[in-house]
Amino acid sequence: MPTNERPGGRGQLLLPWPNRLDDGRYTFDGITCRAPIDEPSRGNAIHGLLRWMPWTLLDRADEGVTLGCTLHPQPAYAWTLEIEVRYELVPTGLRVTMAAENRSASPAPFGAGAHPYVTVETDTIDDASLLIPADRRLVTDDRGLPTEGVDVSGTPFDFTRERVIEDLTLDTCFTSLARDGDGLARVTLATPPGDRRVRVWMDDAFPWVMVYSGDTVEPASRRRRGIAIEPMTCPPNALRTGIDVVTLAPGERWTGTWGIDPTDAGGTT
Repeated sequence: MPTNERPGGRGQLLLPWPNRLDDGRYTFDGITCRAPIDEPSRGNAIHGLLRWMPWTLLDRADEGVTLGCTLHPQPAYAWTLEIEVRYELVPTGLRVTMAAENRSASPAPFGAGAHPYVTVETDTIDDASLLIPADRRLVTDDRGLPTEGVDVSGTPFDFTRERVIEDLTLDTCFTSLARDGDGLARVTLATPPGDRRVRVWMDDAFPWVMVYSGDTVEPASRRRRGIAIEPMTCPPNALRTGIDVVTLAPGERWTGTWGIDPTDAGGTT
């Protein structure tokens, strides 16, 4: 495998939309766009357009770096976006600030996400416990596209109280997130009884979170070795459905912040 490959989207930023887009097609403000089908087995475009684009170093200091990328108009996206991301080490862990500015003369549709994997150094995530402070999840069809939203209470997908994952397959989008007093939602992976713990947190720019147990990651030896906890501004297929799509006016700038806080021997993959 080439060294620049990132199996399962590991560590990538998902812009200008996260997750799956039905047939790669959408229409916004009378403009129809079509993105390449990069999940061909399901007929979807997935995770936006920046995953393989080059980034420019804008700033570097001991505590962090800022990178930039310009998304130019193309058949998949008819607008110009200036994208920035800052990765910063803070006393509690890693803080990531994402920003996008519409440099077009017309409003632009926008969504964002990120694809970190975390682990608490168990052999597989089956032995780890998970806390997701979310009351609802999306049910999907066999192409991974949402069909309805349902309550998680009393179902195998209810992680509102920390419990062991076991062999549950997760490629699941959660919402109705409970937030702490600082306005952040925190998803926690831990080793029972919690001696190792890592949290992925997100501010209110991210009302959705995708949790993926890595069952289809290649090579197979890496499957279920870590879990992806993906902050998202909108659900899968949002450019088709319009749900929680951000509309950026000309010159308008969006920002969102998320991070990873390992409180002990846990870490990231």
